[in-house]
Amino acid sequence: MKRRQFVTAMAAAAGVSACAQDNDAGSSGVTAASQQTFEWNLVTSWPPNLPGLGVGIQNMADRIGKASNGRLKIKVYAGGELVPALEVLDAVSRGTVQMGHDSAYYHRGKVPAAQYFTTVPFGQTVHEINAWLYYGGGLELWRELYEPFNVIPFVAGNTGVQMAGWFNKEINSVEDLKGLKMRIPGVGGEVMQRAGATQITVPASEIFTALQTGAIDAAEWVGPYNDIALGLHKAARYYYYPGWHEPGPMLQLTINIDAWNSLPEDLQEIVRSVCQAINLDMMADYTWGNAVALQELKKDPNVELRRLPDDVLRLLRQYSREAIDKMSAGNDFAARIQASFDAFQSMAIPYHEITELAYLNARSL
Repeated sequence: MKRRQFVTAMAAAAGVSACAQDNDAGSSGVTAASQQTFEWNLVTSWPPNLPGLGVGIQNMADRIGKASNGRLKIKVYAGGELVPALEVLDAVSRGTVQMGHDSAYYHRGKVPAAQYFTTVPFGQTVHEINAWLYYGGGLELWRELYEPFNVIPFVAGNTGVQMAGWFNKEINSVEDLKGLKMRIPGVGGEVMQRAGATQITVPASEIFTALQTGAIDAAEWVGPYNDIALGLHKAARYYYYPGWHEPGPMLQLTINIDAWNSLPEDLQEIVRSVCQAINLDMMADYTWGNAVALQELKKDPNVELRRLPDDVLRLLRQYSREAIDKMSAGNDFAARIQASFDAFQSMAIPYHEITELAYLNARSL
């Protein structure tokens, strides 16, 4: 409206006819910028149509298309269809594609501190990490970290607390971790190496075959909802919990900064808003899907649901702290992120002990 008033005033001052004004803004008052359309490609790390991750990001693309009245159309590609599943950030950074959806910790080799923007062992839950990002300065730190890569990150999903993984060997003590070949990314993988295991990173589409053939002894993926979809319960017997390594793993949407800057402000706001909506929707989807899938797994006589022994969890927690401290040592930016992350978690723990944890304990009496 302000633009139309400005154009009208300028036309009157210059003696320009109303006809000329209509040629500038159109008889409906719609500007050329608001009519511009964009067709973007979005690559992911996920197998096609994977529940939660894959379906969720397709929902995001569809909702952006509808909210923008078709002005921003996004075509989604599964992992490996357009770029390799673990090279999403590189493709977005180069401008090969405009958008990507994956996990920040896949890129720990080039950006070690990025792991804070997925999850770290014994770290924050979904509620805590959302609070830290949106209100505790985490999002600003994340965008500063990614600036050299010519991308802007957004929160776009979370799976909640994961499972410790599928094992073809029993874990009865810390000794059973030694020599174990396990698919596990991020800081969790380094922790397992400290415990004597061998860390192996493979994309989701290859986990089943690696487990079935014995190329690996164990693998963590997400939880019952996704694990059933990949058939992991048919490749390993023992299903361990809790997911000490991924208590609130967040998914990232990255956008090439040049592509982002090409969008008018209203489309940028649509992307921001839909990302927040998908962040909520994906967590709800996982909470429902995991509960349903766990019931199915409990009925399977070939699956044994087990809790990791306390001595194993204590050792993994000790090694986790050592690995996290090593990650930030000698890196001032990583140290800033860790200080911010730890400061909020230290405040959140006492609060959740008398709310979430106290309630869950009371409910199970």
